[in-house]
Amino acid sequence: MAGCCSVLAAFLFEYDTPRIVLIRSRKVGLMNRAVQLLILAYVIGWVFVWERGYQEVDSVVSSVTTKAKGVTMTNTSQLGFRIWDVADYVIPAQEENSLFIMTNMIVTMNQTQGLCPEIPDSTTRCESDANCSAGSTGTHSSGVATGRCVPFQGTVKTCEVAAWCPVENDIEVPKPAFLKAAENFTLLVKNNIWYPKFNFSKRNILPNITTTYLKSCIYDAVTAPFCPIFRLGKIVADAGHSFQDMAIEGGIMGIQIRWDCNLDRAASHCLPRYSFRRLDTRDLDHNVSPGYNFRFAKYYKDLTGTEYRTLIKAYGIRFDIIVFGKAGKFDIIPTMINVGSGLALLGVTTVLCDIIVLYCTKKRYYYREKKYKYVEDYEQGITDSEMDR
Repeated sequence: MAGCCSVLAAFLFEYDTPRIVLIRSRKVGLMNRAVQLLILAYVIGWVFVWERGYQEVDSVVSSVTTKAKGVTMTNTSQLGFRIWDVADYVIPAQEENSLFIMTNMIVTMNQTQGLCPEIPDSTTRCESDANCSAGSTGTHSSGVATGRCVPFQGTVKTCEVAAWCPVENDIEVPKPAFLKAAENFTLLVKNNIWYPKFNFSKRNILPNITTTYLKSCIYDAVTAPFCPIFRLGKIVADAGHSFQDMAIEGGIMGIQIRWDCNLDRAASHCLPRYSFRRLDTRDLDHNVSPGYNFRFAKYYKDLTGTEYRTLIKAYGIRFDIIVFGKAGKFDIIPTMINVGSGLALLGVTTVLCDIIVLYCTKKRYYYREKKYKYVEDYEQGITDSEMDR
């Protein structure tokens, strides 16, 4: 109890103030200057030069529009001779910050509502009506089961469904890709940016780009780094993938546009930087449900009024345009804040050197004796002397 009281009394009634001790030591002196130089190098080199700590920073606000171009032809037994243009393979016509290019497809033509057998698999094969449950609608079913077991082809029987008939057969994806020529299609990306804090705006079609140049240029990281027109095959190749392999089952590509602008310099130095990467991870060891696909249909009626549709399962590449970046401009407030932080960091030098001198050197007890001095209360000392008399 007495020990606790003495500790509490020391805490309440003692006051410490710094004492300046000049230590003449080459090791300690050099260490002190070395730490100060490191802190100065960090503040000047990293905070002010590299990170531009003297600037106010704003994030980019962006809008993106895209336009694809390219024509190809196919000649198949199912569809015959056909020309494909932008209206056929860009689905839908406009999306927000992205564009889908159809590269492969499974077409089921002339479907009409009726009764037909399911595609054979482990859940639809049957031997008799007892194997089929009337009214069931499984997750992967093409329609509503009628409860009948009917011939599919030859001796193979499957459960009958009420559905759009004939049902789609998507067990095998066409190889090579149906629209493999899409590798040579081009994509124009128009990007407008704005930094609201500085009221600064710009677009990726730079002022020096003319209409003639825009009609002939194709982006290349070396020869045409600011051309906003990209060849689809080159985008995928720059991301480290094969367009023809990706076109079979589809995927998602990211077109990254980085705007990092130093507004203390001329506006002409604020330029876009392009990079590409595949966004849907392709792991060959865990390749469940790969790629990117969806279904859509085209409906029509014959002269008798019977409704038909052509069902298309479209595989393709979705290009997502991702815009990011920041701009900086000189401002006195962040400058003063970082200068003050740098000066405060210099205080670390004294703390570090004190720790080494007072606890790590051979003469630590000697230095500690010089560093700390204990002084009794002057008034208390007078009172004690009078009492002794």
